Amino acid sequence: MTSLGVRLTAPVVLPCDPGCSVLRDAVVDIDAGGRITHVGPRSSAPPTDAPVRALPGALVPGLINTHAHTPMSVLRGMGGDLPLLSWLYDVMWPAEGRLDAADVRAGMTAGTVELLRTGCTTSVEMYFFMDAVIEAVTAVGSRVVLTPGIIAAPGWDRLGTWQQMRDEVSARIDAVGLRSGPGERIELGYGPHGAYTLPPEALESVGEHARERGALVHMHVAEAANEDLAQREAYGSVPALLDRVGMLGGRVLAAHGVQLSDDDIALLAARGTAVAHCPGSNAKLAAGIARVSALRRAGVRVGLGTDGPASGDDLDLWAEARLAGLLARVTSGDAAALTAAELLLMATRDGAAAIGRDDIGALEPGRWADLVHVDLSDSAFVAPEDDAQLLSNLVWAGGSRLVRDVWVAGEQVLADREPTRVNRAATTADLRKVAARLHT
Repeated sequence: MTSLGVRLTAPVVLPCDPGCSVLRDAVVDIDAGGRITHVGPRSSAPPTDAPVRALPGALVPGLINTHAHTPMSVLRGMGGDLPLLSWLYDVMWPAEGRLDAADVRAGMTAGTVELLRTGCTTSVEMYFFMDAVIEAVTAVGSRVVLTPGIIAAPGWDRLGTWQQMRDEVSARIDAVGLRSGPGERIELGYGPHGAYTLPPEALESVGEHARERGALVHMHVAEAANEDLAQREAYGSVPALLDRVGMLGGRVLAAHGVQLSDDDIALLAARGTAVAHCPGSNAKLAAGIARVSALRRAGVRVGLGTDGPASGDDLDLWAEARLAGLLARVTSGDAAALTAAELLLMATRDGAAAIGRDDIGALEPGRWADLVHVDLSDSAFVAPEDDAQLLSNLVWAGGSRLVRDVWVAGEQVLADREPTRVNRAATTADLRKVAARLHT
C-alpha cells in the first residue's frame, strides 16, 4: 500500500491517451507532490490509505493553450474591426506603450482566472514585464510557459534593445533554471516576436541562446499575407528564413502558420517545428485559415491557441477546438476531418507535445496532476453511456460551460467555478480600472 495525496473517483475519466480512451468508474491517484501515480478502473485500483474524493461527471486533463498574450485582456475590444497590421501598428502598440508592470499583472491575473474557468491549466504566453506575469500566475495557481517578448520595432525600444531582452531571459534561466516554483508551474522560454519585427541576426542569436538552454522558442510565423513581404521576397518564405539562420532547431513553436506552402510544411516537419493553431484570432483578423490537416498529415505537431484576448477576444480553448474542426471540414470537404477525439487531443496531449512537454496534457502516471472536472448532467449529453457519443457531445455541444473544478499539480485552484486563491470579483475590478484608463 502506497501513501497518496488523494484519490479522485469519477464515473468517467478521459486520460487523453493516444487512442482517446473512455474509462468508466475510474480513479486518478495523486501523490503528495502533485503527480499522478495511477489511472484506471476502480475495480483494479491498488489499495490506498489516502483520502478518497468521489466526483460526479468526468475528469479530463487540463487544457493547454499553446499561444496567448493573456495580459492583453485589459485591451479587449480595441480595434476590433481592423486587419492585423493596422490593428497592431495603429491601435495595439500605442495602447501597450501605456502599460506598466501593475497593468500587466492585473490583466494576467484576471485572464488566468478566466482560463481556469474554461478548464485551461497551462498557457504559453508571449508578453513583457516578466515578473508581473509570473506574480499573477503564482497568485492564481495556474501553470505558464512564459516566453517574454523580444522585439525591435518602433516604440518598443522603451523596454530595451533586442539584445537586452534576450539577455534578460537567458540570465533568468541561468539563475533559476527552465522550470521553477511549486509544482514547476513556471517555465521560461524565448519569445522573438516575428521575422518582420527582428533582424535575421537577432533570430539567429535567440535560437542559439534557446538551444544552449533547452528552452522553447515561441514566435509568430506567417500569420498574415502582408506582414512579411520583405522577408518572403528575400528568402522565399518565413520558414526558409528561419531555417537559413538556424532557428529551426531545438524546441520551436510557430504561432499561427497560416501562410505556409507545401515546401514550408515539409520543412517544418523535417525540423520538428510545432505549430500553434489559432483559428478564432486568424478569422477575426481576416488573416486566413491554417492548413491544419496538411500539417498533421506531414507529421507536424499541432496544438491549439486562443491568441490574445484583444485579437481572439475570448480565452476559451473549447471554442477554438470546435472552430478548428469546422474550418478543417469546410476547407477540405471532408466531414471526418478532425474528429471529436482528435480535437480533444489537440487541446490536451497534442498541445503538450507541441511545446515539448511530456509531464502535462494527459492523465498518466508521472505527469503532473492537472485535471478538470466536467459536469455530465447537462443536456448537452444525450447518451453519456455511449463512448463515441460522450466524446462527440463533450467537444461539439459541451465545452467550457461544463467545467466545475480544476486542479494544478494536485492542488484544487478552481472549486465550483470559483478560484480558490484569489477573489474573482476583485480581479475583475482591477482589470476594469486599467481598461478604463486605456480606453480614454
